[in-house]
Amino acid sequence: MVEKVIEVLLDALKQAIAEPGEQRLYKSGKLDGLFASRTGTNGEAADLAIREGLLEVVRTETKGKITTEWVKTTPDAREFLQRHESPIQALKDLQAILQSNRQSIPLWLAEMQGELDALAKRLGEEAEKWTHRLESLGEQVAQALRRVEAADSPVLESGAADSAWAVDALGYLDRRRGRGAQGDCPLPELFSALRPRHQELSVPEFHDGLRRLQDRRALRLLPFAGSPNEMPEPEYALIDGANVLYFAAR
Repeated sequence: MVEKVIEVLLDALKQAIAEPGEQRLYKSGKLDGLFASRTGTNGEAADLAIREGLLEVVRTETKGKITTEWVKTTPDAREFLQRHESPIQALKDLQAILQSNRQSIPLWLAEMQGELDALAKRLGEEAEKWTHRLESLGEQVAQALRRVEAADSPVLESGAADSAWAVDALGYLDRRRGRGAQGDCPLPELFSALRPRHQELSVPEFHDGLRRLQDRRALRLLPFAGSPNEMPEPEYALIDGANVLYFAAR
């Protein structure tokens, strides 16, 4: 009987030392405690622990006729364990703990991997949604800018045959300036930029359209500053009285 009491006491002290802080002295329903009950072997083991100073009562709670004691270990508890616990039993307990943890590691890793996979899936779905939204928004902005440019640019009368290439011409000058190009745009460069989309455009039509754009102050035509002999591709130049217009600027 004494051996059984000591065995129950040792198990309770192990639990108390493994979980620092105050704990219930006795179990209560589903609430954990160091000893299963106040009677029998457990009651005797609890009384021995208090009497020998292995556990000390730190506080009590009374509800009706029920009093709950909260205890914590004293330095004597660890010494008591060392005196009564055989080294073999201690090694067996350690072996059981290691075995339990080793078996739980694969499950823990699998759970973590599952959580990471779920997180990666959610991030991928969110990224795809945002990419779609940004692409849609970008297209809406581009369409709006095209409408604004067409509406605000004093190009030609609505329905004019050259209004399409005129809008593209102004857009090219704007983009050229935005890219930081030095100097005004030579007319040969502007004509070459328009040709891929307007292959039917002739040089005389190009000149007439540029004059109308200048009349409506959509652009400025500027003269060639050097000698006419130094002018590359002079066929694109536009004669305006005594001036030879060779550059365009917004």
